[in-house]
Amino acid sequence: MSTLKKISLAIVILAFCIPMQAQQVQISKEQLIALTPLWKGERFPDGRPKVPDDIIRRMKSVSVEEAWAVMKNAGYGYQVAEDWQVINPDSVLVGRAVTATFMPARPDVWKAIDSAGKKEGKRGQNTWPVDLLVKGDVYVADQFGAHRNGPTIGDNVGNAIYAKSGNGIVYDGALRDVEGLKEIGGFTSYYTSYDPSYHNPPGDLNTMIVGINQPTRIRTVTVMPGDVVLGKLGVVIFIPPHLAEKVVTTSEIVRLRDLFGHQRLREGKYTAGQIDTKWADDIEKDFSQWLNEHINELPVGKEQIQEFLKDRTW
Repeated sequence: MSTLKKISLAIVILAFCIPMQAQQVQISKEQLIALTPLWKGERFPDGRPKVPDDIIRRMKSVSVEEAWAVMKNAGYGYQVAEDWQVINPDSVLVGRAVTATFMPARPDVWKAIDSAGKKEGKRGQNTWPVDLLVKGDVYVADQFGAHRNGPTIGDNVGNAIYAKSGNGIVYDGALRDVEGLKEIGGFTSYYTSYDPSYHNPPGDLNTMIVGINQPTRIRTVTVMPGDVVLGKLGVVIFIPPHLAEKVVTTSEIVRLRDLFGHQRLREGKYTAGQIDTKWADDIEKDFSQWLNEHINELPVGKEQIQEFLKDRTW
């Protein structure tokens, strides 16, 4: 086949593919892998990074400051989203992000998206991302702050989310049925506002879904599917999957050093000046010995401490 014919054939194929892709709101596996090249670990079948369960479990103990410091040093300076209302504010929200992006609806675009969904057997655009959730996920939705006639989540959808993920949500928009949502025991959630109205297409076109597991925006944060969500103390942090293990291990080391330092200060063995600056070698040796002596009673796993000690020269 000549070069000219190949080019012509490519143009024809592209002409057919573009309208089809325009109606699909869910990112392809190939696109998602291309957008997350720094993640080298396991992935879900759709290409979403799958940070290991052990890292997710240990992430609950990470402080906001510790996570922020690691990400800031790695060049990720805008990963913290603030100004939320919270369901179960005394609990911690941790999990892998499944993202959804909504926009104000316009009839022609809404119909094109909805028609494509119906061909795949889908109904109710607000439930499409919910169908993808698995245990350990956090549903993260940019609802563009929609308030009156904007809520796409009430107690029915909330129960479905919790049944599939065992987690709550991060939702930049208004929820309805908040009293009912609070009855779901582990539904720790961050949301923008409350309104008793509801999203009711197609008769009252208020919102439409335009992206599932695409990059989305929450406050000033760009969130990727597979990011580790950490919600505590009224703020939400989105940790890129390739930084999740570093965030956890750094936090654990800081936690151990703080425990040791505080104990030695109470005992009067060292001064505040000695502990609050770079430690001398004799303090580092004391720290290593202290770790070995207390390895079974510290709030960090024995395996993690042994791994840390393996690389120490003190």
